Order: sequence, then structure tokens, then C-alpha cells
Amino acid sequence: MSDAGPIRILLVDDQELFRGGVRVALEAQPDFVVVGEAANGREALRLIDELGPDVVLLDIRMPVLDGVETVRAIFGAGANGATADASASAPGARPDGEVGSSASGAISRKPRVIMLTTFALDRAAATAIRLGASGFLLKDATPSFLAEAIRTVHAGNTVLAPDELSQLFSADVQRAAPTPAPEIFRQLSVRERAVFFAVAQGATNAEVAERQFISESTVKGHVSSILSKLQLRDRVQLVVFAHDHRLTEDRV
Repeated sequence: MSDAGPIRILLVDDQELFRGGVRVALEAQPDFVVVGEAANGREALRLIDELGPDVVLLDIRMPVLDGVETVRAIFGAGANGATADASASAPGARPDGEVGSSASGAISRKPRVIMLTTFALDRAAATAIRLGASGFLLKDATPSFLAEAIRTVHAGNTVLAPDELSQLFSADVQRAAPTPAPEIFRQLSVRERAVFFAVAQGATNAEVAERQFISESTVKGHVSSILSKLQLRDRVQLVVFAHDHRLTEDRV
């Protein structure tokens, strides 16, 4: 994916009227182009492979193949199935300088995925995020909020605030006993841990750079190194990892 040109978007929802309304709203934005529409997950997988969209808006509940199973098919190996390369110039590099999954699967070029749901704190959305989606939005979101969410996800960030993530994963965390930080986490340097905690709390690269008094390019390098060491695909999975291990603040 490249910074050059408009953000290429695929709409996936079984309601044609809903897709039409979203398409009109998105195409009013000068930096967006809707490259296709699909009514179910099976159609979506074919179009993702054919059209190579940057961002997919994906309904959770659809016939034939639902949103969760579509996300599973897109990302193949699941939440921790790939290691990010530190080089931003590698094939599949993200706009924020992080590199996407190289895991084997039907989809060779992984898009960013935003789940669409009618329910706040949808457990299916939580599953989709663990599998690789970059967050979720309610289907009644305003056009301006949706547009900003797409730009945010395209830049490599999540569209969920840290407190929303905490609520979304709280049931899973509460069922599990507190665990110490995994040994692999101790491979991170002091600086990398500081960046990890900032990202886990929802900070953007620019915000991390300001807090740590370093450049954004240095932050990107640290994030790529962290993802590689922890065997995580992207910063969204970093946030999930942090919540699963209760590492949302420095207690190690």
C-alpha cells in the first residue's frame, strides 16, 4: 500500500441500501475512492484479491460467510501468526512504516479492516479484532466520524479508544488469573518498553515521539522492532497483547 493517491475502499454489507448510502458519503471525500461492493464475505474475499483495497468496511453479520470468518480468511494465521519486518520499504509496507503480515493465505495483500456492527461492545467484534481487524464502528456513525476512522486505520492506528478496548476484552481478562509479563516481553529494551506502553494506551506515533523526545521515524523503528520481537502483526495486535497480559501500564 502506498501514500500516493486516494485511499481505496471496499464496502461489504448484505444490505444494498446501506452500501449505497455509505458509498455516497465516502465518495464526497476527495481522498477516498470506493473500488467495489460485496454482499457477503465470499464475494469480499474475491474482490480483495482482485482489487487490492487499502481499507475494507466489513459487516459482522452476513449470509454465506460472516464478517468474523472473512477476517479469519483474510489474515490466515490469526492474531500472532506473522512477524513484522523492520524495513518500511519491504513489499506490503504500511503507510505508517510498519510492515504487514507475510503469513501464507489466499489474500496476499492484506488490507486494513474496520468491522461494522449495530451493537456496542459486540463480542463478535472482539473476536474479529483478535484475528486482525483494526477496530469496529457502529453502523449509525456519522459520515465525518466514519471518514476520520478510515484515515486513522489507513495510517496504521486503531479506531478504538483504549477504554473501549478495555471494556471489549474485559470479560476474557476477568476469566483469566493475573499472569506475569511473558518472558518474550523482557527482550524489549527500556526505550522499546516505553514505546510499547504508550502504543498500548492508544498513542499515535506523533504522540509517542513527543512524549519520548524522539523523531517519528525513530518511533516507527521501535514499533517495528517490538512487533518483530513479540511476533505480532501490527500495532492493533500489540494493543490486544497488552490487554491480554495486563500490560497497559508499566508495572514490570
